[in-house]
Amino acid sequence: MASEYVIGIDLGTTNSVLAFARIDAEPPEVSVLEIPQLVNPGEVREQALLPSCLYLPGPADFPGAPLALPWNAEPGLLVGALAHKRGAEVPGRFVASAKSWLAHAGVDRTAALLPERAPEGVPKVSPVEASFRYLEHLRRAWDHRMPGAPFDGQKVLVTVPASFDATARELTLEAAERAGYRGVTLLEEPQAAFYAWIERHRDWRERVAPGDLILVVDIGGGTTDFTLIEVTEKDGELALERIAVGDHVLLGGDNMDLALARAVEAELSAKGTRIDALQLQALWHNCRTAKEKLLDPGSTLKQVPVSILGKGTGLVGGTVKASLTSEHIERIVRDGFFPSAGRGEGPQRQRRIALQELGLPYASDAAITRHLAGFLNSSRPGGASPSRVLFNGGVLRAEPVRERLTTALNGWAAESGGPPVETLGGEDLMHAVARGAVYYGLARDGKGIRIRGGLPRTYYVGVESSLPAVPGMPAPLKFLTVAPFGMEEGTDVKIPDREFGLIVGEPAEFRLFSSTVRRNDAAGSMLDEASPDLVELSPMDVSLDADGGGVTPVSFETVVTETGMLQLWCVARDGRRWKLEFNVRERVNA
Repeated sequence: MASEYVIGIDLGTTNSVLAFARIDAEPPEVSVLEIPQLVNPGEVREQALLPSCLYLPGPADFPGAPLALPWNAEPGLLVGALAHKRGAEVPGRFVASAKSWLAHAGVDRTAALLPERAPEGVPKVSPVEASFRYLEHLRRAWDHRMPGAPFDGQKVLVTVPASFDATARELTLEAAERAGYRGVTLLEEPQAAFYAWIERHRDWRERVAPGDLILVVDIGGGTTDFTLIEVTEKDGELALERIAVGDHVLLGGDNMDLALARAVEAELSAKGTRIDALQLQALWHNCRTAKEKLLDPGSTLKQVPVSILGKGTGLVGGTVKASLTSEHIERIVRDGFFPSAGRGEGPQRQRRIALQELGLPYASDAAITRHLAGFLNSSRPGGASPSRVLFNGGVLRAEPVRERLTTALNGWAAESGGPPVETLGGEDLMHAVARGAVYYGLARDGKGIRIRGGLPRTYYVGVESSLPAVPGMPAPLKFLTVAPFGMEEGTDVKIPDREFGLIVGEPAEFRLFSSTVRRNDAAGSMLDEASPDLVELSPMDVSLDADGGGVTPVSFETVVTETGMLQLWCVARDGRRWKLEFNVRERVNA
C-alpha cells in the first residue's frame, strides 16, 4: 500500500519534534504533530516538543500515582515533560543528552552508561536504549493521533548532526529499527534547516542569487554544526550545492547551562552554602529551564528563581534558593561562548591533563566564534566568505547570540572587502529541522528542490586478478568503478552484470581507491591496471559473517547516503547481502 504521509523527526539532544505532510496534497502543507506525554502524574497533555530525556522511577517515586499513557497503562520508564521535571529534582535517575553520548567514539555506545552519575543500585541504560525510547514514544504518539495511517506505512526521515560518525548513524538506525521504524532515511540537521527555509519561502529564488554562499549555523543542546551551501546556476535554473561540512564539535546549550550553574554555585558558595555533585546536577537542569525562560523571544523577565533540594534541616523549606539573571546570560553565554575573534583565528588547543574522568569529549575551547572562524578558514583556499547566514537550533533563538555571530561575520567580511552578511530569517528554530526533513522527503518524490552534494571523486574497489601465483610477487589488482564522479547523495547504482568472488567467514582486506582526474569512468567499468591518478584510501579489514567460509559469487550495489557515506553492498545469488561503508565526504577541520 502506498504511503500517505512523509514524516520528519528531529531526534534532538534537548527536544524531539515530529512533523508531517500528506504526499498527495497540492501543494503539500507541513504540520507539526502535538505529542501526548505525561506532564504531571495522571495528566497527559499534547505538546509540540518532546523533551529528549528519560526518568528511571524508583520505589519512592510517584507512589500510587497514575502514570498511564494512552497506549501504555504501565510505561515503566518516563519519557518527555514529566521525566524532565522529575529529573531536575532527582538527577541520579535522570537521563539527558543521550544523543551526545551516541556521538562519543571513546566509549561503548551500546553499554549501560546513563545516568552517568547514578547512585549505587540505580539501573542504567545505553545511549542507544534512550534513543530507542524517544523514537518509540514518537511512533506510538503518531499511531494514537493518526489511527487511519499507521506509522509503519509512511515514509520516515530522521535527522542527525552533520558531524555524526558512521557508528553514530548506524546506532541511530538500530534504535529506529528497535522502535518499529522501517526503511528510515537519515538526513543532516543543517541541510534539513535549510530545506525548512525553502519550504517556508516559496519565493526563495528571489531571495538568493548565483554565487551566493550560504552559511548554516546550527547550535543545539549538544553540538554545533556548520555547513556551507553554494547557489549555482544550471541551464538557466538556480541550483543548490553543499560544499563543506564542519567536523564534530561537542559544544552547545548543555555547556552553557553548566557554565550558568557553576556561576550560581560560586555565588552560593560565597554566601556560605556549598552544594555537592548531585545538587550541581539538579542546578544544571534548573538553569537550563531558567535560561530558556530568560531567552524566550518576547520575554521581559530580568531574573528567574532556581532552587534545589537541600541536604539538611537547617535550610528553609528544605531547599537551596538562588536566581539566574539576564546579567548571567550576557556575561556567561554571550561573552563567554561568543567572544570577539579574528578572521584568522581558530579553536585554541589547550594542554591536557594526562588522567581524565571518563565522560563526554567536550570541545576544549568553548568559544563558538573561534570554531566558526576555523571552519571558514578551512573550507576554501584563502577562506570562505559567506554572503548569507541561516541560524538554527534552540540556542540561536536568543537575539543577543544571533547579533554577536552576525557582528563577527560582518567584521570578517569587511576585512576581506566584502559586503555585510544578510540573515535569512523567518523560520521557527524549534521545529525547523523536522519540517525540513519532511520537505526533503517530498523533494525526493519530485515535489521540491534538492541540495546537490555530488561525489567530488570517482571511487574504485580493488579486485585481485585470478592469475597463477608468482614467488615474491602479490597478485596484480584490477579496479572496478563502484561510484562515478558526481554521483549525488541519496542515490544508488546497481552493477548486476559483473560477478566477483567474495571471501566470507574469515578475515579479508578491502581496498578502496579514488581519483579526482578520471571523471568519465562509468559504474561497472574496470581498469585492468593501476593508473597514476588513483589514490588509495585506508584499507578496511573485515570478516563477513556466513555459514562456513570460502568464496561466494556476488554482484555490487552502491548507495551514497544523504549523510555522505558510500555503502558498497555485496549481493549473493541467493539474496544474502553484506554492507561495507566508507566516509567519502570532503571534510574540513572546525
